[in-house]
Amino acid sequence: MASSSDVTSSAENIPGNPESGSAARRGRVRLRRAAVMAVPATCVAAGLAVLTAQGALGVQFAISGMPFVVTADKLEGNGFAQFGSLDHMIENSPNEGETGGQVLVVTSVVKSGKLTSLCQSVDLGGIQLVLTAGDKGTKVSVENLAIDSDDITGDASFNNIEIGRDASTFDKVDTRGLPGVYGQQADKVVINNLYQHNYAATAAVFKLPDLHMRFGGEGCPR
Repeated sequence: MASSSDVTSSAENIPGNPESGSAARRGRVRLRRAAVMAVPATCVAAGLAVLTAQGALGVQFAISGMPFVVTADKLEGNGFAQFGSLDHMIENSPNEGETGGQVLVVTSVVKSGKLTSLCQSVDLGGIQLVLTAGDKGTKVSVENLAIDSDDITGDASFNNIEIGRDASTFDKVDTRGLPGVYGQQADKVVINNLYQHNYAATAAVFKLPDLHMRFGGEGCPR
């Protein structure tokens, strides 16, 4: 298979070719799709994480392209899975930058779980929108929660984990990845000091006791 640089070079060397730009972009997109097939949820060693149920194959909506941060003192989940995916923005999104409108992510899924001291923040351009919940004794509860992340840290432990399983064959959660995509699943996950840099999330149930939303100068601390 030609590399992204090969595709770009061949396109640029055709004088007056109006398709040169689109050919280079197609090369980059193919590279991203190939990367999805190999995304190792090696965040296992780094600390993995989770949150959001995105239907059968990940988020089913166009993302804004504005990332948001989620932190929690502790995540306890029953039924866990993780696999590589691609999120898409609308055509000509103002947040596209150099991404081509696509973001390579790790999709993490928890069938049912609890979070202690949840914080979520998004940078709106000089001001942060901050949401907190579950910090007064009653935990945040989720069902079929999954999240698309490009950076995850924490102290994680798993029960009965299967690493390298085809993401389309998961049976511990209701959300599955594409055939041939590297994945992992476990009966249970516990993550302390969870941090996620995310692009999308969905959930069948998301209960937020003691919810507080505010604007501030700082987002959730890492």
